[in-house]
Amino acid sequence: MQLNDSGLDGFDRAILRELSKNGRISVTALAEKIGLSKSPTQARLKRLEADGIIMGYRALIDPVRVGREHVAFVEVKLTDTREAALAAFNNAVRQVPEVEQCHMIAGDFDYLLKVRTGSMTDYREVLGERISALPHVSQTSTYVAMQAVVDAAL
Repeated sequence: MQLNDSGLDGFDRAILRELSKNGRISVTALAEKIGLSKSPTQARLKRLEADGIIMGYRALIDPVRVGREHVAFVEVKLTDTREAALAAFNNAVRQVPEVEQCHMIAGDFDYLLKVRTGSMTDYREVLGERISALPHVSQTSTYVAMQAVVDAAL
């Protein structure tokens, strides 16, 4: 078995690749696609889950069909970047359901948020009432997405 730096071999990577395309694939069909029998495929799958490499399974929801087609990216600058301030911001931003992603950034601002709402009006309310009110926020800059060209997970 040939392992790479992450401890995953070609079969493990094939499992991950197939599951990223279809998380509901049966173990039998998965085994056929990667070229192993069912038992070793199932054992590998359980190991990948137990090791936390596969973190879970979920449905991909079409945001347009559920009325959340407006996407904005928000740069956030904080007034304080000591650990306590960062922790306060991190805990509070997790409570804003419209924030789909939040990344701490090394650069001219501290965080980059991906915010998904139904409209610009909804976004303005989220920005004004929730994001701007988060702990230690001093400044925000918004960039509205016109089209998603690539939007894929790992």
